[in-house]
Amino acid sequence: MHRFALPLAAAALLAASGVALAHGTRAHNDGPNLERVEKAFGRTGDPKKVTRTIHISGDDSMRYSPSQITVRQGETIRFVVANQGKIFHEVVLGTMDELREHAEWMRKHPTMEHDAPYMVHLPPGKKGEMIWQFTVPGEFYFACLIPGHFEAGMKGSITVVATANGDAR
Repeated sequence: MHRFALPLAAAALLAASGVALAHGTRAHNDGPNLERVEKAFGRTGDPKKVTRTIHISGDDSMRYSPSQITVRQGETIRFVVANQGKIFHEVVLGTMDELREHAEWMRKHPTMEHDAPYMVHLPPGKKGEMIWQFTVPGEFYFACLIPGHFEAGMKGSITVVATANGDAR
């Protein structure tokens, strides 16, 4: 019996890890991911330097409220995201090209787990947050990249207005 114990334990761990990697089985709402990341649309925000909190809600109509947001260059935003639907939703920040590419990847790999400071994933009825500093002026976006949601229109825009020195103060 002991000669099967180790292989069975290894198989159980491998099976459990597959479940943990499935996109819809785990919520990343236990606080913002503060891993330091730089992107074309900004960087991970410092929670001690939050200049404003913006609430976003999404639901099964495949729409966000609000769907248009304006921030100033340099602002550090705490996004509090609420899933008011009955199915899993998420908010991912990015350029439109990045979001389209990621949505295509999600269609090919619907159980892919992903977690970064510029995204929050939520089961029905839950809230989560992310903190992001917008360092570059321009037009950026947020979307739900769960297969079919982006294509159904679950996206919004973020206009980052330039400031004289890139500082929101």
